[in-house]
Amino acid sequence: MSTGSETDTRDSTDGVLAEQLLRLTRRLHRIQKRHMEPLGITPAQGRLLRLVSHYGGDQPPRMADLATRLEVVPRAVTTLVDGLEAADCVRRAPDPANRRVIRIELTETGRATLRRLRNARTDAAEEILAPLTAGQREVLGGLLNALADAPAERRC
Repeated sequence: MSTGSETDTRDSTDGVLAEQLLRLTRRLHRIQKRHMEPLGITPAQGRLLRLVSHYGGDQPPRMADLATRLEVVPRAVTTLVDGLEAADCVRRAPDPANRRVIRIELTETGRATLRRLRNARTDAAEEILAPLTAGQREVLGGLLNALADAPAERRC
């Protein structure tokens, strides 16, 4: 049986860990943003480009598919696609089976931007992981997988 003192210590440790994770997430976001600036796209646009490139199936995704996968409102996807379309990274294409449906396709410029984006993300990861040894990186990878793959807690 745990005592109140043990619970307080665990709560305090969990709180510190949560704060550390939040600080690391903010730092990673800043570093990635700095590495992506020369590409002329935002981190959100980068996520959308990667999603379009990895989309499963025979057809490019619909705007609604992207909104669902990104867990954002459709209007947010429209804004992201508008910016990427202006940069010639994606194009809107009518679905041949239903002309009312618009699908989002990568362009050649979008594919080239994705390659540069991967390099920028690798550079950002190297910068943030620089203080760690190879062994520490391996342990961190295992810990992050354990956290990322944990089942979601059910809520009322």
